Amino acid sequence: MNQGVLEQGVDLQPCNTLRLPGHAQWFAHIVDPEVLPELLEWADAQRLPVQVLGGGSNVVLRSDINGVVLGMAIHERQWQVLDDDQAILSLGAGENWDSVVRYAAAIGYRGLENLALIPGTVGAAPIQNIGAYGRELSDVFESLDAWDRREGRFRTLGPEACEFGYRDSLFKRDPERFIIVRVRVRLSRSAAFRLDYGELAREVADYDDPQQELTPEAIADLVSRIRLAKLPDPAVLPNAGSFFKNPVVDQATGDALKQRFPELVAHPDPAGVKLAAGWLIEQCGWKGHREAHVGVHSKQALVLIHHGNGSGAELLALAERIREDVRARFGVALEIEPRLIGNAG
Repeated sequence: MNQGVLEQGVDLQPCNTLRLPGHAQWFAHIVDPEVLPELLEWADAQRLPVQVLGGGSNVVLRSDINGVVLGMAIHERQWQVLDDDQAILSLGAGENWDSVVRYAAAIGYRGLENLALIPGTVGAAPIQNIGAYGRELSDVFESLDAWDRREGRFRTLGPEACEFGYRDSLFKRDPERFIIVRVRVRLSRSAAFRLDYGELAREVADYDDPQQELTPEAIADLVSRIRLAKLPDPAVLPNAGSFFKNPVVDQATGDALKQRFPELVAHPDPAGVKLAAGWLIEQCGWKGHREAHVGVHSKQALVLIHHGNGSGAELLALAERIREDVRARFGVALEIEPRLIGNAG
C-alpha cells in the first residue's frame, strides 16, 4: 500500500457544510478509481472501517470518524452523443453538482435544470436520489460505476439495480457496500420541461408558452433564484439544506389532515399525499428558534443551522425535539434526510 495516499488525523470541519467538528483517523483523496482495490485491501487487513465523503453537504458529523475516510475527487466529463436530440453525459464522482447542471444547460441539454444549486458532488447524487421542483435524478439517470466491496470488483448498475425511491436508493440503505466513482445521465435537447411545481410554477406563470420561450439555462437561473431566496448559503450560515424529508402519507390520512388543518401544504404523490415538512415544523413554532449553538432557519423551517462552536449531538437533539412535536400534533413521523456519520457515542 502506497502510504503517500493517506493522511492521519485530518480535520473534517471544513469538509462538511454544517461545519461540525470531528477528525478522520485516516483520510485519502481519491482522484483515480484504480487506487481503490489496493486501498480497500489495506483497510480490510487493518480492520479499519471505510467511509466515503463527497462534498459533505448532506451529512451530519456526529464526532470523530474511526477508520478511513475517502474524499472523492474524481473529475471527468465525457459526452456520448446518441443522435441530434439525445446524449449521455458521463461524470466523475468528484464533480460539483451545480457546476454540471450549468454546464449541460449552457450547451442546450434538458433534464438537470430543476436540480440547479443543489450542493454536493455527483457521486453523492444517486445515494439520496436528489430532487427538487418535481424532478429527481432518477428521471434522467442512465447508469453508474461503483466498486462493490462485497464482490471485490467494479460494477455498472442501471436504474433498476439502484432501487431509487423518494430521497432513497440501494446505496443509502446499504451504505457500506458500494463506492460510486462515475455517474451517467441521459439528456435531451427537446424533452418537456417540468414547470408545474410550487414556486417554479408561479415564476413561469407570466410566460405565454414557457416550453418554447424558456431555455435550460433560464430555468436553472429561476430555480437558483428561488433557492437563494429561501435557503441560506452554507458558506455564510452552515447548514445541510433540507434536514427532513417531506413525509408521504396515504390518501385517507392526507384527507383527514386536510380536514383538520385546511391550510395544510401538500402535493399528490404516487404513494398518496406528500406533506410539506417545513410547514408542519413551522406550525409547531420552531421556525427561527435558536438553542445555544444550533437552531432553525428564520425563513425556511426545514433547514437546521449551526451557529458555531456546537456539535453533532446538539443538532440531533434539536432535530429529535422537532420530530416529537410534529408527531404529537399531526401524527406524522419526520425522517432525517442527511446521512449520520461519525461515532454515535
